[in-house]
Amino acid sequence: MIALSDMLAPANVLAGRVILVTGACGALGEAGTHACAKAGATVVLLGRRVPKLNKLYDALVASGAPTPAIYPLDMEGATPTDYAQMADAINNECGRLDGVLHTAAAFKGLTSMASTTPEDWVRGLHVNVTAPQLLTQACLPLLGNASDSAVVFALNDVAATSRAYWGAYGVAQQALRGLIAVLADELSAGPIRIHGLQPGPMRTALRARAWSAEDASQWPPATVYAQACVWLLSEAARPQHGRVIEVRA
Repeated sequence: MIALSDMLAPANVLAGRVILVTGACGALGEAGTHACAKAGATVVLLGRRVPKLNKLYDALVASGAPTPAIYPLDMEGATPTDYAQMADAINNECGRLDGVLHTAAAFKGLTSMASTTPEDWVRGLHVNVTAPQLLTQACLPLLGNASDSAVVFALNDVAATSRAYWGAYGVAQQALRGLIAVLADELSAGPIRIHGLQPGPMRTALRARAWSAEDASQWPPATVYAQACVWLLSEAARPQHGRVIEVRA
């Protein structure tokens, strides 16, 4: 575990970098997007709802941050060809890619394995594991051209999600840790860093679906973990390559 106070980064620590954020309009995705932009990065906003992406784009422009880019994409239906086209578009429009922040997730709610439809099972594994892997794979050549780059996967608490009724989402959380370990080992000698970020409880729509009866006001907003996203995307986190970093507010 690393304290948030140890993840402070200098102003403009991401200046000149291009960062792709998946699930950019979700709680942690939006918080991380604003923090990366404030730190000087040009952010590529990836999500499936164009009106929300446009609203986030306008907010970033109004803040005086570097002009972002929008890339609408539904990770549920995207193919390897779609991700290759995305990487080409980023290269053509931005000229580089220095980081990927994975915050997109699919979770309908707690359901027993016996009640889970085949479609929901496949969708849960695909959106939460396969799609991030395919997107990352498509981005590796671009990331490898940078002198320092990072891929950060946002994770949930595996102890909490490896229990009854978490279904495909819970299995995916364990699989993501395996993906991090394999990628980190394969990329140990190059410029690309692989990190896992496990924030503490926070107020998100996903948590509300899992713990609908709890008082959500007891948890902080996702913005408290935004600086952790910036720090992991910066060169300061290079010694943490391959690790899953647990952070508590």
